[in-house]
Amino acid sequence: MKLTASAFGSQYSRKHSILNRIKSVSKLVLLYAVFKPHLVLGLISQIIKIQLLADLNLKKTPQLVELVEDSNADVEELMGLAPEKVLLKWMNFHLNKAGYEKTVANFSSDVKDGKAYAYLLNVLAPEFCNPLTLDTKDPVERAKLVLDHAERMGCKRYLSPKDITEGSTNLNLAFVAQIFHERNGLSTDSKKISFAERMTDDVQISREERCFRLWINSLGIESYVNNVFEDVRTGWILLEVLDKVASGSVNWKHASKPPIKFPFRKVENCNQVVKIGRQLKFSVVNLGGNDIVQGNKKLIVAFLWQLMRFNMLQLLKSLRSRSRGKEITDADIMNWANRKVKSTGRSTQIESFKDKSLSTGLFFLELLSAVEPRVVNWNLVTKGESDEEKRLNATYIISVARKLGCSIFLLPEDIMEVNQKMILTLTASIMYWCLQHAAEEGEVALSPANGNGSTYTSDTSPAPSISGEDERSSLCGEISSLTMDDAASDITVSSSQCENEDTEIATAESHA
Repeated sequence: MKLTASAFGSQYSRKHSILNRIKSVSKLVLLYAVFKPHLVLGLISQIIKIQLLADLNLKKTPQLVELVEDSNADVEELMGLAPEKVLLKWMNFHLNKAGYEKTVANFSSDVKDGKAYAYLLNVLAPEFCNPLTLDTKDPVERAKLVLDHAERMGCKRYLSPKDITEGSTNLNLAFVAQIFHERNGLSTDSKKISFAERMTDDVQISREERCFRLWINSLGIESYVNNVFEDVRTGWILLEVLDKVASGSVNWKHASKPPIKFPFRKVENCNQVVKIGRQLKFSVVNLGGNDIVQGNKKLIVAFLWQLMRFNMLQLLKSLRSRSRGKEITDADIMNWANRKVKSTGRSTQIESFKDKSLSTGLFFLELLSAVEPRVVNWNLVTKGESDEEKRLNATYIISVARKLGCSIFLLPEDIMEVNQKMILTLTASIMYWCLQHAAEEGEVALSPANGNGSTYTSDTSPAPSISGEDERSSLCGEISSLTMDDAASDITVSSSQCENEDTEIATAESHA
């Protein structure tokens, strides 16, 4: 079967879109391309797990507030728990009401005898209760009766009694999550729900937090981030990220891995984080290790933004390492985007990443069309005059960029509101894809054997242009011609500024 150019392009886009989307799910994505069965199964397992646990938070299920006392501290603590911990807390909440004397601490050994399930289901769905479930001495028979009970209350059967008695962690977790979705047994007290909703409005994850969470999870570190502000407080995850983006920067002999019993160990970790940040020339004025341990959101966001920006610029730098040119700056990225759009004959230009004209989305659609002419369907593009038209364009920009294979962590609202940090990350991601794509094409074009039977190496292939005018010209010449007006970006965030200025973090996350 022969593939046409358009069909091949479609397959290529779909493949990169899928890989790009699953980057934020698991570190296994780094091994996904190897297509080893056990790794693919592990990845699928994590995707299913994330979907099953998606509603185990106060934003999606405010009734969960019943699990804690009516105090801000308790609710904030609940919000900081990983979904698996929330599920265990929910299960023990009902088991305690049912008179079950043990505490379930895991989804393996603590549930393998089936008794906890029997108590849980009797509380949630007493109308389907079978007295034999607790009377039987055979764990396998009890597990079978538990599954029968769950099936009668609407849970589909996809595990066997053996999976319960052998303590399969993943399958038992999925089973409990399914029970939760089918019947959580929580109060519908409007006062409690109203209290939870007010709390999530005050403390809920910001759009920047969402961006950082997805970005960190895409890096392939060992840990998984559920809540940035809570999970970074030990310092360990930040050390993992620093080691990933600045290899060799972390002294692991002086680092403590969670769970950490002693608070001073957390401070030691976070002090090392600040020290490395200072070495990388981050602005860490007024930032101490204890600020991270205490969960100071403004300072954490400021540090993470500088870390993400550093990683972004390092990636761009790696694509033109042979040019021996200047360091890439925010202004370089903006100038590249302007020149790229101009090279197509369009007149749209931006003056900074705060340019209000960016809210229409038209500049980014023109930029995407410039880097890949076939990727934008202009019949779907609006004028961007009303808020609804801007939202449609912004949503389409994200869809198109992901289709290309760009790593996208922002939301449509970030484009509509011209969030300059997120605008920079979007532009840099498109630039990175363009340069990487051009470099790959250049290497492929030079790879056939020459007349002497030897092949050209990648070192002899021309680097991609960042001028946006001629992809075959050398990157070195183009870099040297770029203006270095850092004021064009006006985007660097310092922790001291964050203490005094109004935070740019949005007060609500519009998507899960």
